[in-house]
Amino acid sequence: MGIVKNRKIWYAISGLFVAASIFSIFYFGLRLGIDFTGGSLLEVEYINTRPDISVLQEKTKSLDLGNVVLQPTGDNGLIARSKDLTEDEHQQLLSVLVSEGELNEVRFDSIGPVIGEELRQKSWIAIVLVVIMIILYIAFAFRKVSGGLPRGDRGVSSFKFGLMAVVALIHDVSIPFGVFVVLGKFLGVEIDVLFITALLTILGFSVHDTIVVFDRVRENLRKGIGNDFEETVGISVNQTITRSINTSITVLIVLFAIFFFGGETTKWFSLALAIGVAIGTYSSIFLASPLLVTMYKFQEKRSKNKKK
Repeated sequence: MGIVKNRKIWYAISGLFVAASIFSIFYFGLRLGIDFTGGSLLEVEYINTRPDISVLQEKTKSLDLGNVVLQPTGDNGLIARSKDLTEDEHQQLLSVLVSEGELNEVRFDSIGPVIGEELRQKSWIAIVLVVIMIILYIAFAFRKVSGGLPRGDRGVSSFKFGLMAVVALIHDVSIPFGVFVVLGKFLGVEIDVLFITALLTILGFSVHDTIVVFDRVRENLRKGIGNDFEETVGISVNQTITRSINTSITVLIVLFAIFFFGGETTKWFSLALAIGVAIGTYSSIFLASPLLVTMYKFQEKRSKNKKK
């Protein structure tokens, strides 16, 4: 019962993190990758020592390719970002990089601005559709949730179960967004299609964790466990907390192994997932379930006021 009783503390912690994330988004802005803005990305790996970045940057200015941003990666790697390049321009840039040392070309991606805009729109559509489907699914799955409440008390409607899950999802998505905005500002990390994929995965993982707790609430309500709705939710959280934490720790071990020992292309993807999994576990226990109780208390108070 301690978690539910102290819900105002968890609300304050969550509110602080979400507010910090929103502030960072508006203050620093999103650093979008070429997936969304259009442009070219060339990644190379030098066989010996990587040349000085400033020397390479000076040489690229003579190519008339606009602003070419060079970013070191790994021990000897280098990523060059620029406008959308033709194959001739791609070879010109590669020749400048080769002139300072022998290298292997790891990848070359080129995306036009129209495709980038289309990908950005489809990413937002995908996220909105996922959220809508989650609300509908939870509302349907929990349609008989109040069956075990005493004295004809209707508890919280199934739609509000879905709504509380979505509030938790917004919390779970906004914090990784804020973290990556800060990483983009200070480390040059970009928001790309892989990051959106990570967000969609976080939505799925988080709602799964939340549904586990909600399902136990539903089961305990049907069995009549607990003297009132708040106590039932508290008992349900206590019954599922160990399972939720153990599952998340297992996933986090794998994700951190990928982050530290995997390739550069999956490094930030795994970090986004790790942050989302940790925050999602927190929200399912300390946010979504206590919000049900807050909603219930609000309904009770409004009902009493109407009777007066």
